Amino acid sequence: MKKINKVVLAFSGGLDTSVILKWLQDTYQCEIVTFTADIGQGEEVEPARAKAQQLGVKEIYIDDLREEFVRDFVFPMFRANTIYEGEYLLGTSIARPLIAKRQIEIAKATGADAVSHGATGKGNDQVRFELGYYALEPNIHVIAPWREWDLNSREKLLAYAENHGIPVEMKKKIGSPYSMDANLLHISYEGRILEDPAIEPEESMWRWSISPEDAPDEAEYLEIEFEQGDAVAINGNRLNPAELLATLNQLGGKHGIGRLDLVENRYVGMKSRGCYETPGGTILLRAHRAIESITLDREVGHLKDELMPRYAALIYNGYWWSPEREAMQSLIDMTQKNVNGWVKLKLYKGNAIVVGRDSKTDSLFDETVATFEDDAGAYNQQDAAGFIRLNALRLRIAANKKGLR
Repeated sequence: MKKINKVVLAFSGGLDTSVILKWLQDTYQCEIVTFTADIGQGEEVEPARAKAQQLGVKEIYIDDLREEFVRDFVFPMFRANTIYEGEYLLGTSIARPLIAKRQIEIAKATGADAVSHGATGKGNDQVRFELGYYALEPNIHVIAPWREWDLNSREKLLAYAENHGIPVEMKKKIGSPYSMDANLLHISYEGRILEDPAIEPEESMWRWSISPEDAPDEAEYLEIEFEQGDAVAINGNRLNPAELLATLNQLGGKHGIGRLDLVENRYVGMKSRGCYETPGGTILLRAHRAIESITLDREVGHLKDELMPRYAALIYNGYWWSPEREAMQSLIDMTQKNVNGWVKLKLYKGNAIVVGRDSKTDSLFDETVATFEDDAGAYNQQDAAGFIRLNALRLRIAANKKGLR
């Protein structure tokens, strides 16, 4: 075992990372630096400080990263209209590169020679964290306890905590029936009854949204304003990125928007069933596509749609810091220079319905050309005949060949 002097641990203060903290101290006989990120998970992060202090930690970092998370990670991803396997808005995936980045920054600042995380050996997060670590600090040593220890059940973790005097609050002992991850973009649920993809999730599981059946009977309208592809205002009120997404989450949850039940293909090879609530992201994606529909050139829009699944897979699989993702981001960001204007949506019973969009400065929609009424010569319909014949030429040649056989 390599001699480790100091480790930066991604620390939530819950059962898993509390056990990891003590296990690192005992196994590696090293100093621990804890790092707790507030990325909008909706829970108090300050208690993690007291827990770390109880366990003898001297260097404790608790950082509010909500603004950076939305501005530098969520919004760039949404400029590409990113979804994985047709449905998933990548709420967990997009948070990992930021956490990895901050861990490496703390490691450099504190002189740590290793970093550690609480991801299991079965999931995607171990890949996402560690690809991020190595991309940002290629010589860092990574400790992944779930791949080293034999504490492979909740019962064993609780027994370890009791034997080593690790304080575990009663709510942690009872625990949630699901494995959950939350941030400003989404909350996810895995485990327990969800491991059978044939069973419908319990209504009591959902935390951020009311059921569509119980949502208000009256629709609510809102307008989202965009500048260079990013949402900047709701109903005329300019908000910073974190505030804007939080507001959309509240509005979407109120109307039962953004629930998803998905069986996805993990990067490590297995299929996994997860449920997600992404109310604000669902609204934002619908609105962004709507403003692009009148401001993007056709072929530019189609090119983005072709690239998006590859871009989504890079994020899902943990390659945010890769040169190919950065190259694709440069192209995507270039396409957003003229994506300016507003979109009006109607929120109703689980649906975010686009009902209007306009761009005073950058719209490519020309009523004089698109009209079904007299266009005063703006479009010569006779031109379509030659256009069609040229595009049909290869089809006619092939059909003639078939007729000769």
